[in-house]
Amino acid sequence: MGLDGVAASADWVPEPLAPGALGAEPPTRPSPVAAAARCPEPPPADVAAAVEALLAAAQSPLEVTSGAQLLDRARGLARLKNLVAAELARTVAHAESVDAPYEDGLTGMRPWLRGHTAATGPEAGAVLAAGRLARRMPAVGAAAADGGITAGQVAAIDKVLTERVWELGAAAGADLPALDLVVAETAVHAPRTLAEVCQKIADALDPDGPPPTDPTEVRGFRMTRRADGTRSFRGTLDAAGGERVEAALESVAAASRCEGDLRSAEQRAGDAFVQLADLHLATGTLPVLRGNKPQVTAIIQLEDLADPQTHPAATRLGSGATATNTVARQAACDGDVARILLGPDGLPLDVGRSRRLVPDHIRRAAEVRDGGCVFAGCHAPAWWCDAHHLVHWIDGGATSLENTALLCERHHTQVHHGYALRWDPDEKHWRTFR
Repeated sequence: MGLDGVAASADWVPEPLAPGALGAEPPTRPSPVAAAARCPEPPPADVAAAVEALLAAAQSPLEVTSGAQLLDRARGLARLKNLVAAELARTVAHAESVDAPYEDGLTGMRPWLRGHTAATGPEAGAVLAAGRLARRMPAVGAAAADGGITAGQVAAIDKVLTERVWELGAAAGADLPALDLVVAETAVHAPRTLAEVCQKIADALDPDGPPPTDPTEVRGFRMTRRADGTRSFRGTLDAAGGERVEAALESVAAASRCEGDLRSAEQRAGDAFVQLADLHLATGTLPVLRGNKPQVTAIIQLEDLADPQTHPAATRLGSGATATNTVARQAACDGDVARILLGPDGLPLDVGRSRRLVPDHIRRAAEVRDGGCVFAGCHAPAWWCDAHHLVHWIDGGATSLENTALLCERHHTQVHHGYALRWDPDEKHWRTFR
């Protein structure tokens, strides 16, 4: 090739690749900062008019309306609710198909709904699923758009006639439009049989059913710790696992009930959950955690431990949460107390001898005398109980049988928060009082 050919080739510019082609430049997306600065525009004129009409209807008085008119009004509003839900689902599904959420710096309509409409995760997922179903089953979508099908019915249809089932029907050559019409007419005219009809169609399209899955995959448990040390739980268990956990909690909850128990079912289950943990911690057979046996740790200044008055955030628990000094006083009733001397720089200088406040022989004597929890009306067995000091050890109370009483976890907590015990030498039993 001559020099002229080289010069000509240098001026050559390749044609740009089609969008989406291999090697093409990806489409530019607005940065999160730019998206956050975007000012939302008012809704279109048709949506704004519908909103204004509904606001005007909401301001009309109901006292001058007859009973029949109220029922007609409720029926119309219910249809209006169905219309709005169907139109929202249609709009959301189309916005997803054209990558509209990128305009606000998001990658999908589910997070967009959560961030811009205050919808929860399940609510956002249900709206998106309803829009996809309307595309997959046009007859159902048309009935929903006419206000004849509720959002709950759409969710019930989508739960059985999934995208996978519909694809299997298409591969088998089934008349999907006819089946779609059957489902839509059933939802409108015979809603009570909707689940049964959908299941029959699913069985015909997918006789083998969904692929087998491990039922334990649904198991999940999440514990959230708040600043004051309290916890909240959220989780899911499979059928067999849930049955076992429920049986264990129910046995402990039933055994801990006493005369005059005014706790709700949720309170009994919560107390049983803590008692179940106490039982396993007391056996000493739990797996080793980071080289040490699992234990409850409370760090507190000596003067706060000795103060019988309640002081917030005086104790730091092993998890890092803070609690009142009353929590540490309760833990010291039947636990090992270790003295740790700290230097001016906060580093340990001397660690005292760990000692059990209630020795085994005193506890055995208390078990023979008390038989179990001594709180009025409680029949919890001795092996559930903590050894409680009537006069707290930090207050000078002796580690003796006379100064020891057995209390289950729930009543031990109550004794540290407003109740007290007293031994009646004449009647030879314990009395409970505030």
